[in-house]
Amino acid sequence: MASPAAPSSFDIAYWFIDRALDDNEYLQPQKLHRLMYLAQAYFAVAYHGRMLMPAVFVADEFGPIEPNVFRACAIQRPPIEAKALPDIVTHFLDGVWRRFGQHSAEHLNRQVNGHPPYGAALAAGAGSEIPLKAMVAFYGKKPPTVPEEQASTAMSAAAPPPVEQVLRPRVMRSQNGAPVSVQKWMPPSKPQK
Repeated sequence: MASPAAPSSFDIAYWFIDRALDDNEYLQPQKLHRLMYLAQAYFAVAYHGRMLMPAVFVADEFGPIEPNVFRACAIQRPPIEAKALPDIVTHFLDGVWRRFGQHSAEHLNRQVNGHPPYGAALAAGAGSEIPLKAMVAFYGKKPPTVPEEQASTAMSAAAPPPVEQVLRPRVMRSQNGAPVSVQKWMPPSKPQK
């Protein structure tokens, strides 16, 4: 099995916390853990079972948590130096943030808590491990093909989006269909007086 893409779960947690701050948002602990859980699941789907971070998620009564980050960050952000993440990881996390970051903690709780990997682990008892294989099997399955008129009712609130809707493409197409490289716009700096 390949090594995890990130050196620790704290690096992933800090990336989400810092990204939320960049968007002028306070990231609630429950929302942080749901985002980390979804990131681990979708990364493993996208990269053939490879872990995003060396972490095990367990079923808590409120939803899946990464117990080490949960304990360490219970009072405040611990003074741990975050390591720079590889570009592949930051690009992936940006896709997760764009897909799930706008949702409230309550919305993410309802979604994730209705998913079988979490439900099966919770049924085994609070604190039970949510196996990565179960996460990959559930989040990697293709949604059923249904007629267009039934599409809105066929997808339940608990159905996860396919991995293609989570990953953000690096290359976009112009109005002519030609591939173009897109960079974040940076406003010109003001001349200093």
